[in-house]
Amino acid sequence: MSGALLATLGFVAMLGLIALRAPIGLAMLVVGSIGYCTLSSWNAFFGYMKTNTYHQFANYTLSVIPLFILMGALAERAGIARALFRASERAFGRLRGGLAMAVIGACMAFGAICGSSVATTATFGRAAMPELDRYGYDRGFSSATIAVGGTLGILIPPSVILVVYAITTEQNIAKLFQAALIPGVLAAVFYCITIALMARREPDLAPMAPLDESVGTSRHPAWQKLAAAGIAAAAGILWFRGTVDVDFALVILAIAFVVAIVDATVLPAIAVAIVVVGGIYGGVFTPTEGASFGAVAMLVVGLAQRSLGWREILDAVRQTAETSGMIFMILLGAEVFGAFLALARLPSAVAEFVGGMGVSPYIILVTMLAVYILLGAVMDELAMILLTLPVFFPIVQALDFGMSPDDVAIWFGILVLIVVGIGLTAPPIGLNVFVITAITRDVPIERTYRRVLPFIGADVLRLALVVAVPGLALWLVRFFA
Repeated sequence: MSGALLATLGFVAMLGLIALRAPIGLAMLVVGSIGYCTLSSWNAFFGYMKTNTYHQFANYTLSVIPLFILMGALAERAGIARALFRASERAFGRLRGGLAMAVIGACMAFGAICGSSVATTATFGRAAMPELDRYGYDRGFSSATIAVGGTLGILIPPSVILVVYAITTEQNIAKLFQAALIPGVLAAVFYCITIALMARREPDLAPMAPLDESVGTSRHPAWQKLAAAGIAAAAGILWFRGTVDVDFALVILAIAFVVAIVDATVLPAIAVAIVVVGGIYGGVFTPTEGASFGAVAMLVVGLAQRSLGWREILDAVRQTAETSGMIFMILLGAEVFGAFLALARLPSAVAEFVGGMGVSPYIILVTMLAVYILLGAVMDELAMILLTLPVFFPIVQALDFGMSPDDVAIWFGILVLIVVGIGLTAPPIGLNVFVITAITRDVPIERTYRRVLPFIGADVLRLALVVAVPGLALWLVRFFA
């Protein structure tokens, strides 16, 4: 039996195990192990596992995953999501569909702290749904808004999915974070425009109910304005005297801007997110150091605001352990399955075949993205990425897009992130839709999917823009280079 045929049968067997509800990591591990032994030997496989497993999980870079998960878990239990929604409500509440826009804005801010799509969706399902109900929003529309808002958890850095992509393809995590910011902000803008158009076409979806007195009022005390001015002045002085470079000065100015405009109740949490992401952007610290600072700082914020007790902290640590264990199991399974595919020479054979077709690189790229969207509708996003990268990534690297291989790798990573977001909400198995349906049990899933479709249209438009204009993903990378 040829290696290519065996690899194809391996894919079929693995998908069959997943269909039978076997854990995804275990399915990849079992099929990969059998395939490896078939092409080599059991002794070779045991030798590979003895050394590879240690080297894979002793990787210092991997520690960024549990640290970012812990940062998000602490933020969730500290009630920061609810505070972010209240702050966004004050900013957008006077507009038609403003509360739905507030959900998007709060999800974008929470995504900079959490990094998980499912956690963001579940958190705002509990924090925002009662408020949307109180103002008479259509429940299908509300559920769809929260589901698509949750996808910002993987688009806005730091993103756990992006970290996994960086480790798997041996790319720079900081550069991928930089590249994800503009497409992530575009997602939030497109979602808000979609909400406005839907609310204008069907006013019953988002009625203009009378809002609280606090909505639209300023909550920026004098100390906050003085602090913002002081931080901005410090940035200018330090840069003028040559104490810091322009990148670090821009990070400080970003913090000053946030201090000036953000509601005082969520200022500490947002400041932590800005310091973490901005510090990584500016090269002040590595992603792992930034994640460590963020986790400790979020713990301090929760304790200072008296919103975290021992029970909440232990729950956050338990959630971090469970989620990290699941991710690491998938990483191990994907590594073994990838080794099996490499022995079968499937990635190189496919790359050679595609390279000899003589078609436009963009046609091949669009075909890959379409496959990702289809897979994302029926598979877990992390497993989908780890399963396909051993085959797709060598093909992308071999294509000529008029850019350097590193730029192509970063650009492709952002495109994958966008299509993963589409898969999280697309029928028939959009994971975020299932999460919000489990929280709002009286809303039929078909009703939520119907309201999700316009948002998916906005996502496809954004994907086309990033494909046509790679600079949308690469501009910040080149700016901070």
